[in-house]
Amino acid sequence: MFLIPSHLLFFSTLTFGMMMAVSSSSWFTAWMGLELNLLSFIPLISSETNQFSSEASLKYFLTQALASAMILLASSAMVAGVMFHSYLLSIALLIKMGAAPFHMWFPMVAEGLGWLQFIILSTLQKIAPMALLSYVIDASYWLITLIIPASALVGALGGINQLMLRKLMSYSSIGHTAWMLAALLISESLWLTYFIVYCITSATIALFFFYKQAYHLNHLISSSFQNTTQNCIMFMSLLSLGGLPPFTGFIPKWITIQEISASNYTFLAFFLIVGTLINLYYYLRLTLSSFMMASAMLKWQFLMENKTSLATTMMIFLNFIGLLMSPIVYMLTS
Repeated sequence: MFLIPSHLLFFSTLTFGMMMAVSSSSWFTAWMGLELNLLSFIPLISSETNQFSSEASLKYFLTQALASAMILLASSAMVAGVMFHSYLLSIALLIKMGAAPFHMWFPMVAEGLGWLQFIILSTLQKIAPMALLSYVIDASYWLITLIIPASALVGALGGINQLMLRKLMSYSSIGHTAWMLAALLISESLWLTYFIVYCITSATIALFFFYKQAYHLNHLISSSFQNTTQNCIMFMSLLSLGGLPPFTGFIPKWITIQEISASNYTFLAFFLIVGTLINLYYYLRLTLSSFMMASAMLKWQFLMENKTSLATTMMIFLNFIGLLMSPIVYMLTS
């Protein structure tokens, strides 16, 4: 994707718009950065080989344009001294990041994307809204405490009956958004730690699906790659994304739960843990289907065999580094 010069240009402007929004000193400049980010991502979505890309780009544009208009309205209300402008601004940013109950666009857009575009949507596109939300999170405290349980439950329950892998991963992203908002409620450094680990685990799994060209649960079953090593790696990586100890994904959740409990947000911790347990259920369903059902390997799987070797090595290192870091973190926190 990024080997095409135009895509490289748009990815550069997307990154510049994100940095512009994060480092801005006024809401108008932040709005400009968000708009540059939006207009740069739409050409990356468009693809001649994907018949659903046009629909996905239109849905994404309309949703983000609505949120941008709300940011302008909230900024004007802030200057005019109108009450509740912080709530309007928070809602606009929550729409942009796809948090529940403003999440309906996220799975629909994700379904029309390729795996590389999905990685950008679920990771990089959350940075600017999250960073801007940290400026008004104290003023909209009650709204955020309602959004966190809603996102945790929607992300958990929405993925149970999903057979499309991109929709399943999008609901997983909504569930992780609840964790990131809870971390942001404590401190920016805790949010950054969680976000970095989430990006690593989510991106490695999406790259694994990309190299296998798997978009549906049946693709994993039919590929059943008859390669026990790759099956085990996918199994462990999904458990790491779900936050099962002692894998890498467990470490930021462990720290977040500790900080939330110390800050008397026990009710938030309850919803987050319940949502994570349900997420682990459909991760297990995803992987057990690949383990238990096998069929003949298809021709295209042999073509992908060499491409997956590097991804396999990366996933082993990134998702299993938690096995080594867990004792270190335990000694530092105890």
